[in-house]
Amino acid sequence: MRRHELTEREWELIQPHTLGQAGTAGGTGRNNRHFVNAVVYRVRTGCAWRDLPERFGPWNTVARRFRRWALAGVWEGLFQAVQEPDYAWVLVDSTTVKAHKAAA
Repeated sequence: MRRHELTEREWELIQPHTLGQAGTAGGTGRNNRHFVNAVVYRVRTGCAWRDLPERFGPWNTVARRFRRWALAGVWEGLFQAVQEPDYAWVLVDSTTVKAHKAAA
């Protein structure tokens, strides 16, 4: 595994939320993991689309597919899938909870 690529655990978490899977309507992506790794590489390095390494394929293909996924809301779904819950919203402050007299 290379430095800017997804681990097995990360891929297992987001894989069900990707487009173009076998058995779904529409076109089937040849390798969603390879594409997501290309996007992760671009985000982590800050390079332009044109500067993607050749191992990811034609930069324009990756950029167009990224845009299609953005318009379809796939990236938002992926972010929701990997987001950890914020437990600060479920905190119960004991000063606001009233107990019955018999609770003492």
